[in-house]
Amino acid sequence: MSDSIFESSSRRTFLKAAGLTVGGLALAACTGTQTPGGGATGGATANSEKKGIGNNGKVGTGRKGATADALLIAGFQWGPPATFNPLSPTAAWPAAANVMQIVYETPLRWNIATGEIMPGIAKEYKVDGTESITLTMQDGVTFSDGSACSAKDVVFSYELGKKNKGINVASFWQLADSMEATDDKTIVIKVNQKSKNVSNVLRMLTENYVLPQAVFSSIADDKLPTEVMAKPIGTGPFTLDKADQTQVVLKRSDAYWGKTFYGGTPVMSQIIHPIFKSNEDGNVKFQAGELDIMQQFVSQIWKMWEGGKPVGTYLKDKPYYLPGSMPMLLMNTTKKGLDNPAVRKAIATAIDYASIADTAMSGYTDVVQASLIMPTGAESKFFNKADAEANGWKYDAAAAEKLLTDAGGKKGSDGVYVVDGNRLGPYKLITPTGWTDWNASCEIIAKSLKAIGIDCATNFPQQAETTQAIQGGTFDLAVWYVSGVNPATPWARFKDIMSQSEMQPLGKTTFANYGRWKNDQVEAMLTEASQAVDDAAKKAAYDKLDALYRKEVPSCPIMYRPDEFYEYNATNFYNWPDENNSYAPPMFRGAGNTWMYKIQKIAG
Repeated sequence: MSDSIFESSSRRTFLKAAGLTVGGLALAACTGTQTPGGGATGGATANSEKKGIGNNGKVGTGRKGATADALLIAGFQWGPPATFNPLSPTAAWPAAANVMQIVYETPLRWNIATGEIMPGIAKEYKVDGTESITLTMQDGVTFSDGSACSAKDVVFSYELGKKNKGINVASFWQLADSMEATDDKTIVIKVNQKSKNVSNVLRMLTENYVLPQAVFSSIADDKLPTEVMAKPIGTGPFTLDKADQTQVVLKRSDAYWGKTFYGGTPVMSQIIHPIFKSNEDGNVKFQAGELDIMQQFVSQIWKMWEGGKPVGTYLKDKPYYLPGSMPMLLMNTTKKGLDNPAVRKAIATAIDYASIADTAMSGYTDVVQASLIMPTGAESKFFNKADAEANGWKYDAAAAEKLLTDAGGKKGSDGVYVVDGNRLGPYKLITPTGWTDWNASCEIIAKSLKAIGIDCATNFPQQAETTQAIQGGTFDLAVWYVSGVNPATPWARFKDIMSQSEMQPLGKTTFANYGRWKNDQVEAMLTEASQAVDDAAKKAAYDKLDALYRKEVPSCPIMYRPDEFYEYNATNFYNWPDENNSYAPPMFRGAGNTWMYKIQKIAG
């Protein structure tokens, strides 16, 4: 294990990209004891030597039988798997885009806890200013059929985006001008010199899989996203064993190329994903110790460990999960009333964010601040707390009404404000039906707006109808998502909310600036931020963007939602990563693969 990613000092110094924090791996092994625990009712004293156990200090006694050495997981597959084609928009887990890299893998990986870009199929990368990125492949990479994976397979996988614009990797070619395999282990990427957005290129290298050229070259270009695949062939440590309407089962590949790099193969011999009909079905199994780890919303998860279950989360106190996304209240600035920045700021000031945090999100979020930058984690170095407090907003109903009256607003006989001759409403606030925490948030927002004299009511269409209304610009107000935390944020989030170049006219589908907010300064500011090559330059550019955002308020964040709900049950395994045992991030995708090698089996 001397060459393990966990133990070799050479592995802890991964090359730094200019302007990006990609320092040491910080993945020192934390072992603990192999002695069986005291059962689900055992106390912290009996388990004091164990790390990565329940938030109550408790651990189970292990699992016997056919699943004793299996990892049972849930939260990724909600229906019978139709295809394992990773280019399909309906690909089943684990072939779906940007999920656990256990069958398909990416050139690089990303760590949500540290912001590091880490080795994947590529053992290192070098950035030459804003000109190019050079990847060097790991030694001996193979696909699960035993064939070699070379730099040519990497290039081929990304060039599929040139052949079919309907697959995820197609957008890579808006960011890169070329990608060349200069030999079997070296890939040189020329960054697009109009955008010069190195961070976004690196993000794509952490999200898009490397595929076998021998398999995908035989598929017609127009069939790439629709080809049905029953047997995925990737470079990862697991292969598909079986799949049906009840489960997806993977088996460990002991010939995995990465066992030298990772210091061995994953601990579990199988990964089993039962397919549940609802969150509640999965939650019941999880609480009972019939799932080891999952990614799904659990209301008041603390009640599980208060009830004696060895359940744990990464953070031991609220919000329990690392924040990773920022759902937004979108405001359609083409609508009368909402075209006024004073009205938009009044809306942002009127919202009871604490109620959203405590009620809609079960306390899994801090109260949001007036910024498009996440104030914690990897983005926090760019967050300007002083300016957000001085020039932003927070919940204050009286202050919200003052903004309206200062803008010349007057209440009509019905109690609704009229500003510049425009009655503020009726506005319809939409988000998809069944998105329970978002639905509850919308009810709080609508109540908050009514309380200050803005006519607002909720409506929860099906997801497809909601998507169409938001992308086409026919909505009034909507709760929707933008870029979560990744190697390209916060830039990508500013682009999603403020971009002028990607905005489309009303009626045409857009994937950025859904509110059709117009400003002739912001595009140059976005370009300045994307091309900044060090943190100081990035911070200066983001300060200007955030100041403009706070002045214009084209939208406002309503919560800091976990990017992934990382929840474990220490009935069968312990040494799970948590804030006190932080050898790996609380992730499933990206760098989350590292915990598979370090959790420890409890003897059954």
